Amino acid sequence: MVERSESGRGFTGIFGAGVVMTVSGVNAWFIREVLPLEAALMQFLRRCVRDETDAADLRQDVYVRVYEAAQKQIPHPTRPFVFTTARNLVIDRVRREQVVSIEAVADLEALEVAIDEPGPDRSVMARQELRRLQTALDHLPPRSREAIVLRKIEGLSRREIATRMGISEQTVAEYLMTGAYALAEWLHVETAPARRNP
Repeated sequence: MVERSESGRGFTGIFGAGVVMTVSGVNAWFIREVLPLEAALMQFLRRCVRDETDAADLRQDVYVRVYEAAQKQIPHPTRPFVFTTARNLVIDRVRREQVVSIEAVADLEALEVAIDEPGPDRSVMARQELRRLQTALDHLPPRSREAIVLRKIEGLSRREIATRMGISEQTVAEYLMTGAYALAEWLHVETAPARRNP
């Protein structure tokens, strides 16, 4: 049950066994239970995203989600709820950017929180897609393949790739462009017969 307080600025709700939570109660809970997790949370987020600003932005998003949830019901225990929220936000971000850091995947698995497992059919399809992509990558010239992997899998910037490969940023751009075209063409040719056959 949620009601507006008389001041109109907050709410009161009944959580658990007759405990009445107010805005100040949620604030106190947040300060006592959530904020002490900040160091561990930032450590996790920094491993998932390369940019410090992005990690700080994600932390704020986690705080907003956790606080909003607490306004309806205080989550218990707090730590798994905070890290599950962080994990879900990182997954959403990865889906939007379609750039997966190997460290991010490892850290998501290391959280050991319950996740929705995909069905067997989705797992088989995902493995087939990964095999097709690996085969397509194997058909690229070595330097284009290296540039694509550094950009799309490791998430490096063009400047970082240029430094790593010992070439100019312009050459990196050319490798990325020719590699992306070759991948798209190879994948399109591979899937075209499957589309024609019912």
